[in-house]
Amino acid sequence: MALAVTLFFLLLTLSGLAYLLLALLGVRQFRKDWARPHPPQPLTPGVSILKPVKGAEPGMYPGFVSHCRQQYGSPFELLFGVSSQDDPAVPFVQRLQAEFPHLTIRLIVCPQQLGTSGKVSNLVQLLQQAQYQHILINDSDIAVGPHYLTRILAPFADPRVGMVTAPYLGRALADASGHIPVWTRLEALGISTDFQAGVLTARRLEGGIRFGLGSTLAVTRASLAAIGGLQALLESLADDYEMGARIAAAGYRVELANEVVETTVPAYTLRGFWEHQLRWARSTRDSRRWGYVGLGITYALPWAAMTVIASGFAMWSFSLLSVVLLARVAVALNTGVGILRDGQVLRDLWLLPLRDCAALAVWAWSFAGDTVVWRGERFRLKNGRMVRL
Repeated sequence: MALAVTLFFLLLTLSGLAYLLLALLGVRQFRKDWARPHPPQPLTPGVSILKPVKGAEPGMYPGFVSHCRQQYGSPFELLFGVSSQDDPAVPFVQRLQAEFPHLTIRLIVCPQQLGTSGKVSNLVQLLQQAQYQHILINDSDIAVGPHYLTRILAPFADPRVGMVTAPYLGRALADASGHIPVWTRLEALGISTDFQAGVLTARRLEGGIRFGLGSTLAVTRASLAAIGGLQALLESLADDYEMGARIAAAGYRVELANEVVETTVPAYTLRGFWEHQLRWARSTRDSRRWGYVGLGITYALPWAAMTVIASGFAMWSFSLLSVVLLARVAVALNTGVGILRDGQVLRDLWLLPLRDCAALAVWAWSFAGDTVVWRGERFRLKNGRMVRL
C-alpha cells in the first residue's frame, strides 16, 4: 500500500513537471511570435470602449485616466454603464468628463435587468449606444499603457481575426494601514505565475487561444453578430471565456496581443480571497470541464512535497522536489517577469509554495458544490449558467 501511494504521488509529480516544461515552451513560443516584424502601418479604426461599472473600486479612477491618455491615430469613445444614477461610480465618471473635455466620454444609465448577469445586461444596453464597428470591453479597474489601443486594434488588419484579448497582471493593493495582506499577494502572484502561464501553455498546445480574458475583449460587430450578440451571454458567469470560445467556434481567430494591462487586487481577508478564488475556479470548471479536471496535475510543487512524505523522506524524492522547485521558479520568472514585467513576482517569489498549496485546495474544493459569490450576491452554477439564489 505504501508503495502504491508513493507511485501515485510520483506520477502526479512527474505529470506536473511535464506541464511546467510545456509552460516554458509556451512562453518561448509567445516571445518568438511577437519578435517577428509587424506591418509598419497598423490598422487604427474608430473604436467604442464599453465599461460596465458598479460601485467605487480601488484603483478604478487611475485606470479610467489611462484610457484617456491614448496615443491613437483615430477617434475613440468611452461609454460607462451604470444601473442607477445613484451608483458610487457616477462621480468618478463625471470627474473624468471634466478632466478630459476634448474626448467623447458618456455616462449611460442601463436600468434594464435583461438576465442574471448584471454586467452583461449593462453591456447589451451600452452596445446599443456605441457608434463604431470595433468594440472594446474591459473591466472597470483595468489600467493600460498609452499605446494600448494601437496594439490591441492592429491585428484586425487580418479579416480572419474576430477577437483580440490581452494578458494581465494583478497589482496588489495595501489595506488602510499600508500593509499588503498575504491573501492579496497570493492572488496577484497566482495571476502572474500560474494563470498567465496556463494561458500561454494552452496557446501553444491548441495552436492559438480559443477564449477571451476579461482584461480586454476587442471584437467587431460582425464577429459579435456571428455568436448571437451579447444577449447570448446574459446568463454566463464566465462571459469573457464564453465570448472568445463562441467567436472561435464561429470560424474567427482569437489573438493574444503583446500588450500587458493591469487589474487591481484588493486587500483581501481570508474569506474574501477564498470566495473570489472559488468563483474563478467554479466558473472555469463549468466552462472548460475536462481541461479543468486536468488542471489538478499542474500543481507539481505540492505533489512533489507529498511524494517526499509518502516515500518516507527518501533521498531521491528530495532530488525530485528540487528539480520541480527549479522548474516552478523558472516558469514564474519567465512568465511573471519576462512577459508581464511584474516586479511583484520577485518580491513575493518565496510565497510560491503557499500559493500552489492554496490553489490545489481551491481546485479540490471547487468540485464540492455549485454556488459562487459575486459582488455580494449568491448564485448557483448550472451548466455554465447562473441562477440567482
